[in-house]
Amino acid sequence: MAAKRNGPDPLRILGLAAVAVSALSVTLVVGGGVLAAVMARAVVTPPKRQIDDIRVLAYDRAAGTVTLQATPDSVLVGLYGFWFSGDAGHARLGEILSRDGQTVTRVVEAVDFGDLDRATAGRWSGWFYLGPWALGVDYENVLIPAAVGLAPAWLIPAEADSAGDNWVIQVHGRGVRRQETLRAVPAFRQAGYTSLLVSYRNDGDAPASADGKYGLGDTEWEDVEAALEFARNRGAKRVVLMGWSMGGAIALQTLARARHRELIAGIVLDSPAIDWADVVAFQGRLLNLPAVVAQGAMTVMGHRWGRAVTGQAVPIAFARLDVVARADDLDVPILLMHSDDDGYVPSTGSRALAAARPDIVTFVPFSEARHTKLWNHDPTPWNAAITSWLARLARQNA
Repeated sequence: MAAKRNGPDPLRILGLAAVAVSALSVTLVVGGGVLAAVMARAVVTPPKRQIDDIRVLAYDRAAGTVTLQATPDSVLVGLYGFWFSGDAGHARLGEILSRDGQTVTRVVEAVDFGDLDRATAGRWSGWFYLGPWALGVDYENVLIPAAVGLAPAWLIPAEADSAGDNWVIQVHGRGVRRQETLRAVPAFRQAGYTSLLVSYRNDGDAPASADGKYGLGDTEWEDVEAALEFARNRGAKRVVLMGWSMGGAIALQTLARARHRELIAGIVLDSPAIDWADVVAFQGRLLNLPAVVAQGAMTVMGHRWGRAVTGQAVPIAFARLDVVARADDLDVPILLMHSDDDGYVPSTGSRALAAARPDIVTFVPFSEARHTKLWNHDPTPWNAAITSWLARLARQNA
């Protein structure tokens, strides 16, 4: 008969530990997989509503000022839009008059609509203008025959003394609409460019795709190709594509894949999504998620089996969207502007592209303008960068 051991059996302890570790591993894998699936679905799903995340503390109609909760956006110097009361109102805000650690008081340039007196919260926006009418220019409402149906656009002619054969097609970013791109119209118009501000599938203006999901540029480029065809039929001989945020990815895919890419003379990018792996990883870090979750989300979006989770009709070909890896394929001048404090799309992808192709990429860095708000923070250097780049492009094409 074996002697009885004093104390716990070490083999039993190891066995129990192995079971516990195995259970924990399964929990982490399953939990990480669920989080990756949730993140993937969120990335490709157009937001249905925006969140009012800045408290309105006081509005002085007589003085023309508003006091807001201090946030990284609300304390930025410059000119901004402010949606309030669940998008029931919009105001244009300007100069900062005072601020402390908790509040900021700004000049109210105008209340476009809504009752700011009754507002308790709102959200920050780069949309300073709500339509071409705010710029005081002639414009035409047009419909682009895109693959998903007729997509509305604004057509703003160049100044009267221009030939009219230079066009810019403006492509807005994720979760916003063509109003985002109005800020660029004056600089292009003064340089003799006709501006076409387009919509694309699932943005709330253009028809939805069958699956109702974003392709992160892998599908939306077809709608910009339709806009390129529209411009060609209206007399455009040279077209500059300008993309903002995800619109940058769309513009670059249009350059790579459009039938009439010979029309594209150059590309301007504001806060572009150059490297989606970098963007998704950055968003994961903001949410304090393990790196494996973002990696898993990319895997889900990039494989056909992921459609059961995301609802995408087709997987996203991320290798095709990796512009840095395919930098040698680029063959037109590019103006690239990005702020290092972007807070949504990191500037690392833009810097990598600029380093990969310094022969064609003009990189203009900003330091504290946040995401797609470079014009808002300081219009002067932003406009000057576009104006001087267009002048160089004209000389190259002469």
